[in-house]
Amino acid sequence: MEADYWSKYWSVRSSRRRLLGGAGVTGVGVAALGLVGCGGGSSSQNNGASSLATPTPGAGASATVDPFAGAKKGGILNTTLVAEPPTIDPFGNLSYTTKSLAAFSYSRLMQYKTGPGIAPTDVRPAPDAAAKMELSPDGMTYTFTLRQGISFHNIAPVNGRTMTTDDVKFSYGRATASTNGNASRLTGVIDKVTYPDASTVVFTLKAPNVTVPDLMADTNLLFIMPTEADGKFDPAKTMIGSGPWVFQSYTPSVGFKFNKNPNWWNTGFPLADSYNLAIIPDYPTRLAQFLAGNSDVEAPTSDDLVSVKSQISDVQLFGTIAQLISFLYFDPDPTSPWAKDDRVRQAISMSQDRNALLELAYNLNKLKAAGLDVKGPWNNIIPAGMTRFWLDPQSTNQGDTAQFFKYDPANAQKLLAAAGYPSGFSTTYQYSANAYGTTFNQNAEAIIAYINAIGVKTTTDVQDYPSKYITQTFLGNFKGIAFGYETPFPEASGYPNRMFTDNPNNHSKIHDQQLIDLTNQQLVETDDAKRKAIFWQIQQVNAQHMYYIPMPLGGGTSWSAAHANVKNVYTFPTTGYGYATETAPYMWKA
Repeated sequence: MEADYWSKYWSVRSSRRRLLGGAGVTGVGVAALGLVGCGGGSSSQNNGASSLATPTPGAGASATVDPFAGAKKGGILNTTLVAEPPTIDPFGNLSYTTKSLAAFSYSRLMQYKTGPGIAPTDVRPAPDAAAKMELSPDGMTYTFTLRQGISFHNIAPVNGRTMTTDDVKFSYGRATASTNGNASRLTGVIDKVTYPDASTVVFTLKAPNVTVPDLMADTNLLFIMPTEADGKFDPAKTMIGSGPWVFQSYTPSVGFKFNKNPNWWNTGFPLADSYNLAIIPDYPTRLAQFLAGNSDVEAPTSDDLVSVKSQISDVQLFGTIAQLISFLYFDPDPTSPWAKDDRVRQAISMSQDRNALLELAYNLNKLKAAGLDVKGPWNNIIPAGMTRFWLDPQSTNQGDTAQFFKYDPANAQKLLAAAGYPSGFSTTYQYSANAYGTTFNQNAEAIIAYINAIGVKTTTDVQDYPSKYITQTFLGNFKGIAFGYETPFPEASGYPNRMFTDNPNNHSKIHDQQLIDLTNQQLVETDDAKRKAIFWQIQQVNAQHMYYIPMPLGGGTSWSAAHANVKNVYTFPTTGYGYATETAPYMWKA
């Protein structure tokens, strides 16, 4: 069982912890939290950009090499956030900034198992606050047993007390409240929850479902907070959890400070004493801070990658295809042009030169010429980085619907004319420029010219992320066309569940019974090959209608850079928003 493997894994690690000394260090770095889709893996230590190659994710240390050999305890992690969180309450908003921050202080029942040799695409659920998980023979109930003695942070009014199932019950109530935009991802699967005793939680399902362990590990869903959050402290102002980091302070527009939790269940970790995040929306300022050594890890754009290597000859660079899609989506108004005819959406997809947009975002040709192993696959409605279920839109497996991904403005105009818009039409095009960084903004702006070129005339609305984009547009409350990133779900079912069911975050309020049926079918399919076939069909059906237009941003090689003295930066890579729990505790500085 997974729990048995995990127990053995930590047992081996516990013997290594005794070898760790107590000497302090100046800091430990992690991938900057504001960088959506930034992954982990090994690094190249070679000098000269021309000698760099993309390392194998998760291969920073092989399974036979001790990643903690010579490790030192102490010091401070220094990284950056690119945007202010709308709230620090994990149940208060859908923002990636909120979820990433929550992973510092709050536990989940499950987390993702990371470690040497495990690529981000291969992480699987493992126990966190729960010590074990059991599935009934009929597949209808999952039983979780809380870790013995797991305690909350020693902060008033909770004061380090032991976690019980009362806290899980309270947190599940918040996670499934009608005010929580992600509630249906749980309530759509789980029929009821019972709490037989102080350490046991039983989830009874509506139907067998293979994704429940991932739901419990997903940082978008069930963080466990103490019952005292119901009036005795405000989770929008402070965090009190049982995770690896204890919240110290939040200064708006300045940053966050965390200290390590000395009573975290994984004894001996985190290795660092503290973790500080500076809020720096301006990319040139973030890069300057990294080059000056004031932050430990940064994600340079492809424009700056060779320059960074030339300025810091021993910099660690890691390239990965993130499990991340950008996409164009449409308002749900039934009188809108795209609601009247599939050909309008197909035409807008065919107006986009995906290879040119990839080149703009990732400088593929320049970096290949510099000797870097860069790639530019096209996203589908399942991201290219999620290779387990991704269907390559350029492959013969895509079938006839591959035509709608190709850059073909002439035929796009013909489709518009056939749909009744020979002269095009006017609409609003919207995105947020203050949340995802320079590369996103460049792609968002380039898309406009392609849309305009086929006769769709746009007025651009650049939206504030916390006050409008994530709270209105992302939820389907807008008019026109929108461009953004989709949440990087750690389990592939998250994509069709959000986009095609009655999920309140169904951005365009799509209701297609074939896609609903396929979404439900993959939830109960235990054979991986058959499940993959269902996901391929979902991607084909979406492409036939182009309800959502998958865009290439997120599909190219993205880069992370770390100073040479930061260790284990790329040895414990993860997916989603959980690296504060799954990566950061195991990093140290030489």
